[in-house]
Amino acid sequence: MKQDMKEQLLTKKPIDLLFQLSIPAVIGMIVIGLYPLMDGIFAGNIIGQTAMTACGVAMPLTFFNSGVSTLIGVGSASVLSRAIGKGDQKTVDKIMGNLIFWVILFSSIITIGGILLAPHFLDMVGASGEIKEYGIRYLRVIFIGSLFVNFTQSANMVMRGEGLMKKAMLIMGLGAFLNIILDPILMKLMGKYAIEGAALATITAQFVQAIITLHYFKYKSKAVKINKIKPDQEIKKEMFGVGSSAMMMQILFMIQQTMLYKMSFKYGGDTNAILMAATLRIYAFSFIPLWGMSQGLQPVVGTNFGAKKYDRVKEAMKVFSIGGLVLASIFWIPALAFSKNILSLFGVEESIITQGIGNFRLFYSIFILYGVMVMTITFFQSIGNAKKAGIIVMLRQLFLFIPAMIILPMIFGVKAVWFAEPLVDLIMIIVGVVMMFGELNRMDKISLKNSSNE
Repeated sequence: MKQDMKEQLLTKKPIDLLFQLSIPAVIGMIVIGLYPLMDGIFAGNIIGQTAMTACGVAMPLTFFNSGVSTLIGVGSASVLSRAIGKGDQKTVDKIMGNLIFWVILFSSIITIGGILLAPHFLDMVGASGEIKEYGIRYLRVIFIGSLFVNFTQSANMVMRGEGLMKKAMLIMGLGAFLNIILDPILMKLMGKYAIEGAALATITAQFVQAIITLHYFKYKSKAVKINKIKPDQEIKKEMFGVGSSAMMMQILFMIQQTMLYKMSFKYGGDTNAILMAATLRIYAFSFIPLWGMSQGLQPVVGTNFGAKKYDRVKEAMKVFSIGGLVLASIFWIPALAFSKNILSLFGVEESIITQGIGNFRLFYSIFILYGVMVMTITFFQSIGNAKKAGIIVMLRQLFLFIPAMIILPMIFGVKAVWFAEPLVDLIMIIVGVVMMFGELNRMDKISLKNSSNE
């Protein structure tokens, strides 16, 4: 990272940093979100709603890749920003070598395991017939690209940790553009293997991104270089400590979506599962920009926390939380106002949309508050407090969502499949905000104590 970027993080107004860092990060994350969204739209319109549902039902298993790239990327970016705040160049020089080692190791395991486990996973979800067949075929190609996607996404987070949001966005944008171009071409050219074409378009785009990213860190980056590819004990410890909560969120997202599909099949059959597949595609796409804004927050909080400028950490949290509310509303309002039009993009039959539009709106009911939730989790990751970040994630997905998803449908039927998540999230958001205010108040006390000692 250039010195002037570090100075900006430590001195520039948080509102200015929000626009400077978050806008390119949000655009970059929207671009990442286009991969599964466009796969779903093209599959629904070129192959049919059964193929769209298969891609959706298969998607939770790919969260193993998301989990690994998030573990390594968020953990490494957090280590990087705090090292920069402290002026620790020795740690900065080891980050990429450590990152690549773990990417290669985890990606190899996921590729083999994903290909072998695909049929068993789809059985567990409740998929059968054509939906299961399409899902297996799609997954077995997607997992071949595990190394490319894990390296690109984790290294891209490090790039953002440097503050290079525009460069990170351009690399992800190129991949998304290639995927959108290749999707319809390969689906049509490959005929009866169209579902493999959708997956091949994705991994081709990810391969190109990986090559460009590798070239940047090897030859172009002035601050974060690829040196020896080997694990570093100190970086590994911090990376796993901070990144584990972010990874856990991805893994628990997998469990969450698996439960949603399983209960959709169980209580509403294929019709309900088709609607859920389209809903979760839209939901995931809406969620991703919030993580983009949080990636703008991460270097601001991490660098200022490392420099012990706690007043700026507090101001940044206020500004970015308000920004998160505004950003969430940009997706929340259209989702409620134009539900029918949005669902029809995925080739879902009109009768299914008409029957389920109320459930779709119920699922989206508290989405506007998710910006605050994401900023809260990012806050704890950025200051290296893995424990509290983990508590929020575990509370949301494991201790509240899973019991609610098992018990509530037994009482209220299929309707509960759609309202359990917003109910759980509302509780979790309140708890997370209370924890965040507690930590900020603790920082205030440290600042006052330091001032009185001077």
